[in-house]
This record gives sequence, structure tokens and C-alpha cells, in this order.
Amino acid sequence: MRKLPVKLYLLISIITACTAAKTFAQDSLNLAGTYTDISKVVIEERILNTVSTSYTTNRADLPLIYKNLEFKPGLQYKGLIPINLVTKRIILKFNIRNTSALSNSVYFCPGFYYSKIDLYKEEKNGISSIPAVFPDISGGIGYRQIILNANDSATIVAELSPVKTYNNGMKPRLIGKDHLSAFIARLHSDYNQGTLITYVFCGLLLMMILFSLTNFIQGGNQEFLYYSGYAIFLGGLLFSQTIFHLHPSRFSYFFEGYLDFIMQGVGIIFYMLFMKKFLNTKNKHPFLFKLYNAGIAMLYCSILAFSILHYFSNNYVAEYMVENLTKILLLSMILVFLVYSIRHWNDKLLRYLFWGNLFLFIFALISQLAILLVKQFQSLPGVFRSAVIYYQIGLFLELGFFLAGLNYKNRRNIILQTRERETLKAQNLLKEYEKEIAVYKAQQEERQRISADMHDELGAGMTAIRLMSEIARNKMKENTPVEIEKISHSADDVLNKMNAIIWSMNSGNDTLDNLISYIRSYSIEYFDNTPVQCKVNVPAEIPEKELTGDKRRNVFLCVKETLNNVLKHSGGSLVTIDIEATHSLHVIITDNGKGIDLEKLRQFGNGLKNITRRMESIGGSYKIENTNGTVTTLDLPL
Repeated sequence: MRKLPVKLYLLISIITACTAAKTFAQDSLNLAGTYTDISKVVIEERILNTVSTSYTTNRADLPLIYKNLEFKPGLQYKGLIPINLVTKRIILKFNIRNTSALSNSVYFCPGFYYSKIDLYKEEKNGISSIPAVFPDISGGIGYRQIILNANDSATIVAELSPVKTYNNGMKPRLIGKDHLSAFIARLHSDYNQGTLITYVFCGLLLMMILFSLTNFIQGGNQEFLYYSGYAIFLGGLLFSQTIFHLHPSRFSYFFEGYLDFIMQGVGIIFYMLFMKKFLNTKNKHPFLFKLYNAGIAMLYCSILAFSILHYFSNNYVAEYMVENLTKILLLSMILVFLVYSIRHWNDKLLRYLFWGNLFLFIFALISQLAILLVKQFQSLPGVFRSAVIYYQIGLFLELGFFLAGLNYKNRRNIILQTRERETLKAQNLLKEYEKEIAVYKAQQEERQRISADMHDELGAGMTAIRLMSEIARNKMKENTPVEIEKISHSADDVLNKMNAIIWSMNSGNDTLDNLISYIRSYSIEYFDNTPVQCKVNVPAEIPEKELTGDKRRNVFLCVKETLNNVLKHSGGSLVTIDIEATHSLHVIITDNGKGIDLEKLRQFGNGLKNITRRMESIGGSYKIENTNGTVTTLDLPL
């Protein structure tokens, strides 16, 4: 091969160098004048200042419109994407090179959240697509691999489609292929403390869910079902935000763009339904009843409008305004509730809810400011940069005051229920007493009527029979038939029995004193004109005790039967009746006769059996003994 002349060789070298210099100068103008060496990327390399940016609403394939795009150096903004750019296609362009002697690769991450990430390589006639290769890890769809040969360079074009959310952040960076896990761990390290707080709060909400469902199942209180719905949606919202924060996935894109607002809206609807029931607003607070009804209707309309704009419109500005206007209206409702609570400060339950809603209002307002003033809040330390933390603090305080209010309401309800039960019990007892009194009065009136009829009708008739038998006997004198004598004695006997029945039925005799006096009078009269002497010992003071006619009658008949046995069977000459009346009525009847032989009593004798049955029927007792005569003891508790 023939060598070129030295002068010609030098000229070609100079032209080649100038051409290369010109090309490099043009690339430097277009791509901020810098290359990123991927062989030196360890964990991450941020390329915010080394990219050129273009925006377009054209939906045609990028290779077809690429030549018509205008790129500007840098991102023109830092942090979150302005809401007017959310629905646009963002095109990034940057230079990379590989200065190592081996092929090398890195992962490209534009930031969060982007539903579409497509990479292209710039060539002379346009751009060519780079196959989508992302790491085999959870959330890998948020990263794309770029491979570059040894000592090679390239211009990379990235086409991005943001998710419809105000949380989209543009922080393009290159990550070392062997350090992706370390990058993700460092990315989430700033939020670990906030994540722990969220998990603790979600645990509290889970306890409230179980508590509310248990109360609903046991008591059927609908308000607890509504509160459990509120806690489920609120806890699910916070838990999902924590799990899917900075975690690219199809569900996280759906959650960030749409589901989080829907869950929040539905949860607040449940909360308003709960407040209506919990405060009994329909009966006690009509204004709050109307306020919550208006709030529920507003939330339904907001959810509907948000859904239509999200799925059937590309106007994210309007969608963003619906979301923020809804939050502002909700904050305004809390403010109205606070003013109403102050005006009804005497209601202690409202006071508990006032303090809870006040703290919720303050921290929800700070949370909203943290969303609107991202740059100012980013300078704060640790978890205080997160808008969610402020909202959780407000919810935690609101939950604490709600539990205090619930405890107060439960105590109040228990007291009211106890009073109602006692009142109802007293009313039922009063009705029972009134029924018993009415029955007692009716019985007394009937007893009075029967005793009066017996005295006036039967008594007069029996007296007439006795008088006529006496007249007949006097007229016949010595020729008096035996039958007339029997009629006279029978009339006397029937008249005495009838007088005893009238005495027992007369309610005016229902006292212990009257019973003792009647026993004394009857006993002395019974043994008159007989060989048996009768002594009756009664207490000096007889307590004032009421004794029903049934008890008086049975005690008297037992005494009468005993006296009859003494006269017929004892063969004695003296009977003593000792009556004691303290806590019980004791009637002890003692005779000096031959005594009773308990072993030779007739097996089917009815006298003693009747005495036993009568005393047991009125709650008393009967005892008979043989001690130098017969001792009969009647005992009746008073």
C-alpha cells in the first residue's frame, strides 16, 4: 500500500479533527454538553442537570414525530411535575458512555409514577427502540435496562407517560446493575419511621373495626357498622399508601391515580352516616342532620365527577380541582361542626367530638399544605416531610376523643337503661299491687256480703228454729219428744258454727288481737256447764299484727278441734290454754287427763290429720305430746 504524502495526511487529519469537534459541539449544545460514564455508576447517578426535555400532547408514535420536537436543557422544574403537564408525554434525552474495556449496563429510573417508560437510541436518521428489559424484582416495571458496549457512547431518548396523580416526581437517575436492591433500600430508608407509625395506627384501626363489629353483632347498633366501614376504608387507604409508596406496579398506579380518592370519599361517607346515628342528629341536632346529608350528597357527586374525568377525559387539571375542592369542602364542614359544637357546649358528648374534630381539622389542614407546599416541607427532618403523617396524627387524636365520647355515651346509656328498667319494674310491680289490692278488696267485699247475708238470713232462721223448739218443749213439758230436744241442740250447734264462720269471714276481724280474744271467749264458753275447768292465759300486750281471715279461721278450727278432743277423750278436769305472741303465735293447750296414746291412734282418724293439714296450709306447725296429760302446741309465724 502506497503511503500518502505527509502534507496530505496532515490536511486530512486536521479536517477529521475539525469535523469531530463540530459534531461533539452540536451534541454538547443539544444534551447539556455532558456524558454520564455508566462504568463509574456504583449505586446511583442523578442526571437531572444533564438531560434535555420536551413535552408533547401528540399521541403518534415517537419515531414519527421525534424530528419535530424541541428540546430544552434541563428539566425546567424540580420535584413534582406541575399538574398541567401530567397528561402530556414527557420526552427526556441524555448522553451516556462506557469507558471500560467490557460491556456494561445500568438501569434507568425516571422517578415515580409513570405508567409508560419506553427507551430509544438516537441514530442519524432518527431513533430506534430499545427492548424493554426490567429487573426481575417486585416493582421492576419502574426501571429499564440500558446496555452499552465497551468504549461506546450513545444518546438515549426516554418517553414517559405520568400517572394521573399530583404525586408524580421527576428525578431521572442511572442505577448500577448490581446495586438496584441497595438503591431501593436507601430510597425507602427515609420513610421507614413513617411506615412504622402508619402500621401502628393501622393496628389501632383494626382493633376499632373488631370492636365496632362486635358491638354491632351483640347489640345490633347500626352506628357501629357504619364506624367499622369508616375504619376499614380509612385503614385500607393508609395501609395501601404505605405498601405502594414508591413501589411501581400496575395496582400502585391505579391506587395513586384513582383508588385513593375513592376510598377516602367512601370512608368519609361511612363516617357521616355514623355521626348521624351516634349523635341522633335527626331528633337532637336537626342542623347537623341536614349538614351531613348535604356532605354525603356532595361526596357522591365528587366521586362521580372524579370518575368521569379520570376515565373519560384528559383534563387532569379539572380532576385535580374536583379532588381539592372536595377536601376544602370537607374541611369547611369540620369548621361548621366546630362552630355548632361551641354553640351547644352544654352537650358533653358534642364536647368530646369537638376536640377530636378540632385536632383533625388542624392536622388535615397541615397535611393539605404539605401537599401544596412540597418544597417548603422537604426541608423538614424525617417523617415531618410526609403529608400522610400529619393526617394520621389528626386521625389518632380524633380517635382518642371519639373513644372518650363513646365511653361517656355508653355510661350514660347504661344509667338511662337502668333507670328505665327500674321504672318499668316499679310500674309493673305497682300494677301487680293494684291488681292484688283490687282482688283483695273484691274478696273483702264478698266476705262482708256473705257474712252479712248469713247473719241476716241464716242466723235469723236458725234463731227462729231454736226459739220454736224451746216453745214447743215448754208447752209439752214432761211429754217433750226426743226429736225436739235434738232439734234444739242441733240448732244451737249450727248457730255456733255459723257464728264462727261469720266471724272468720268478717274483714273487720283480721287482727291478731281479735283472734286471741275470740279464742279466749270461745274456750271459756265452750267448757261452761261441763265438768272441765278452763283457764286461758293471754299476753299483757298483744302486738298490732294483721292476720288474714284464712289464717284466723284455720287456727281457730284447730283450737276448736283440740278442745273437743279434750272434752271427749282426756277424762281430765282442767285444761289450760297459754297464748304467746312475739315473732310467732304460740297456742299451747294442756290438760290433766289420762294422756294420749300415740301408738294406739286410729290409723284413719281424721281429727289430728285435719289439724296438721290446716296448720301446714297456712305455713304453721302442729305438735302433740303426752306429758302427764296431753300437750298440744300450735305455732304460726307472724
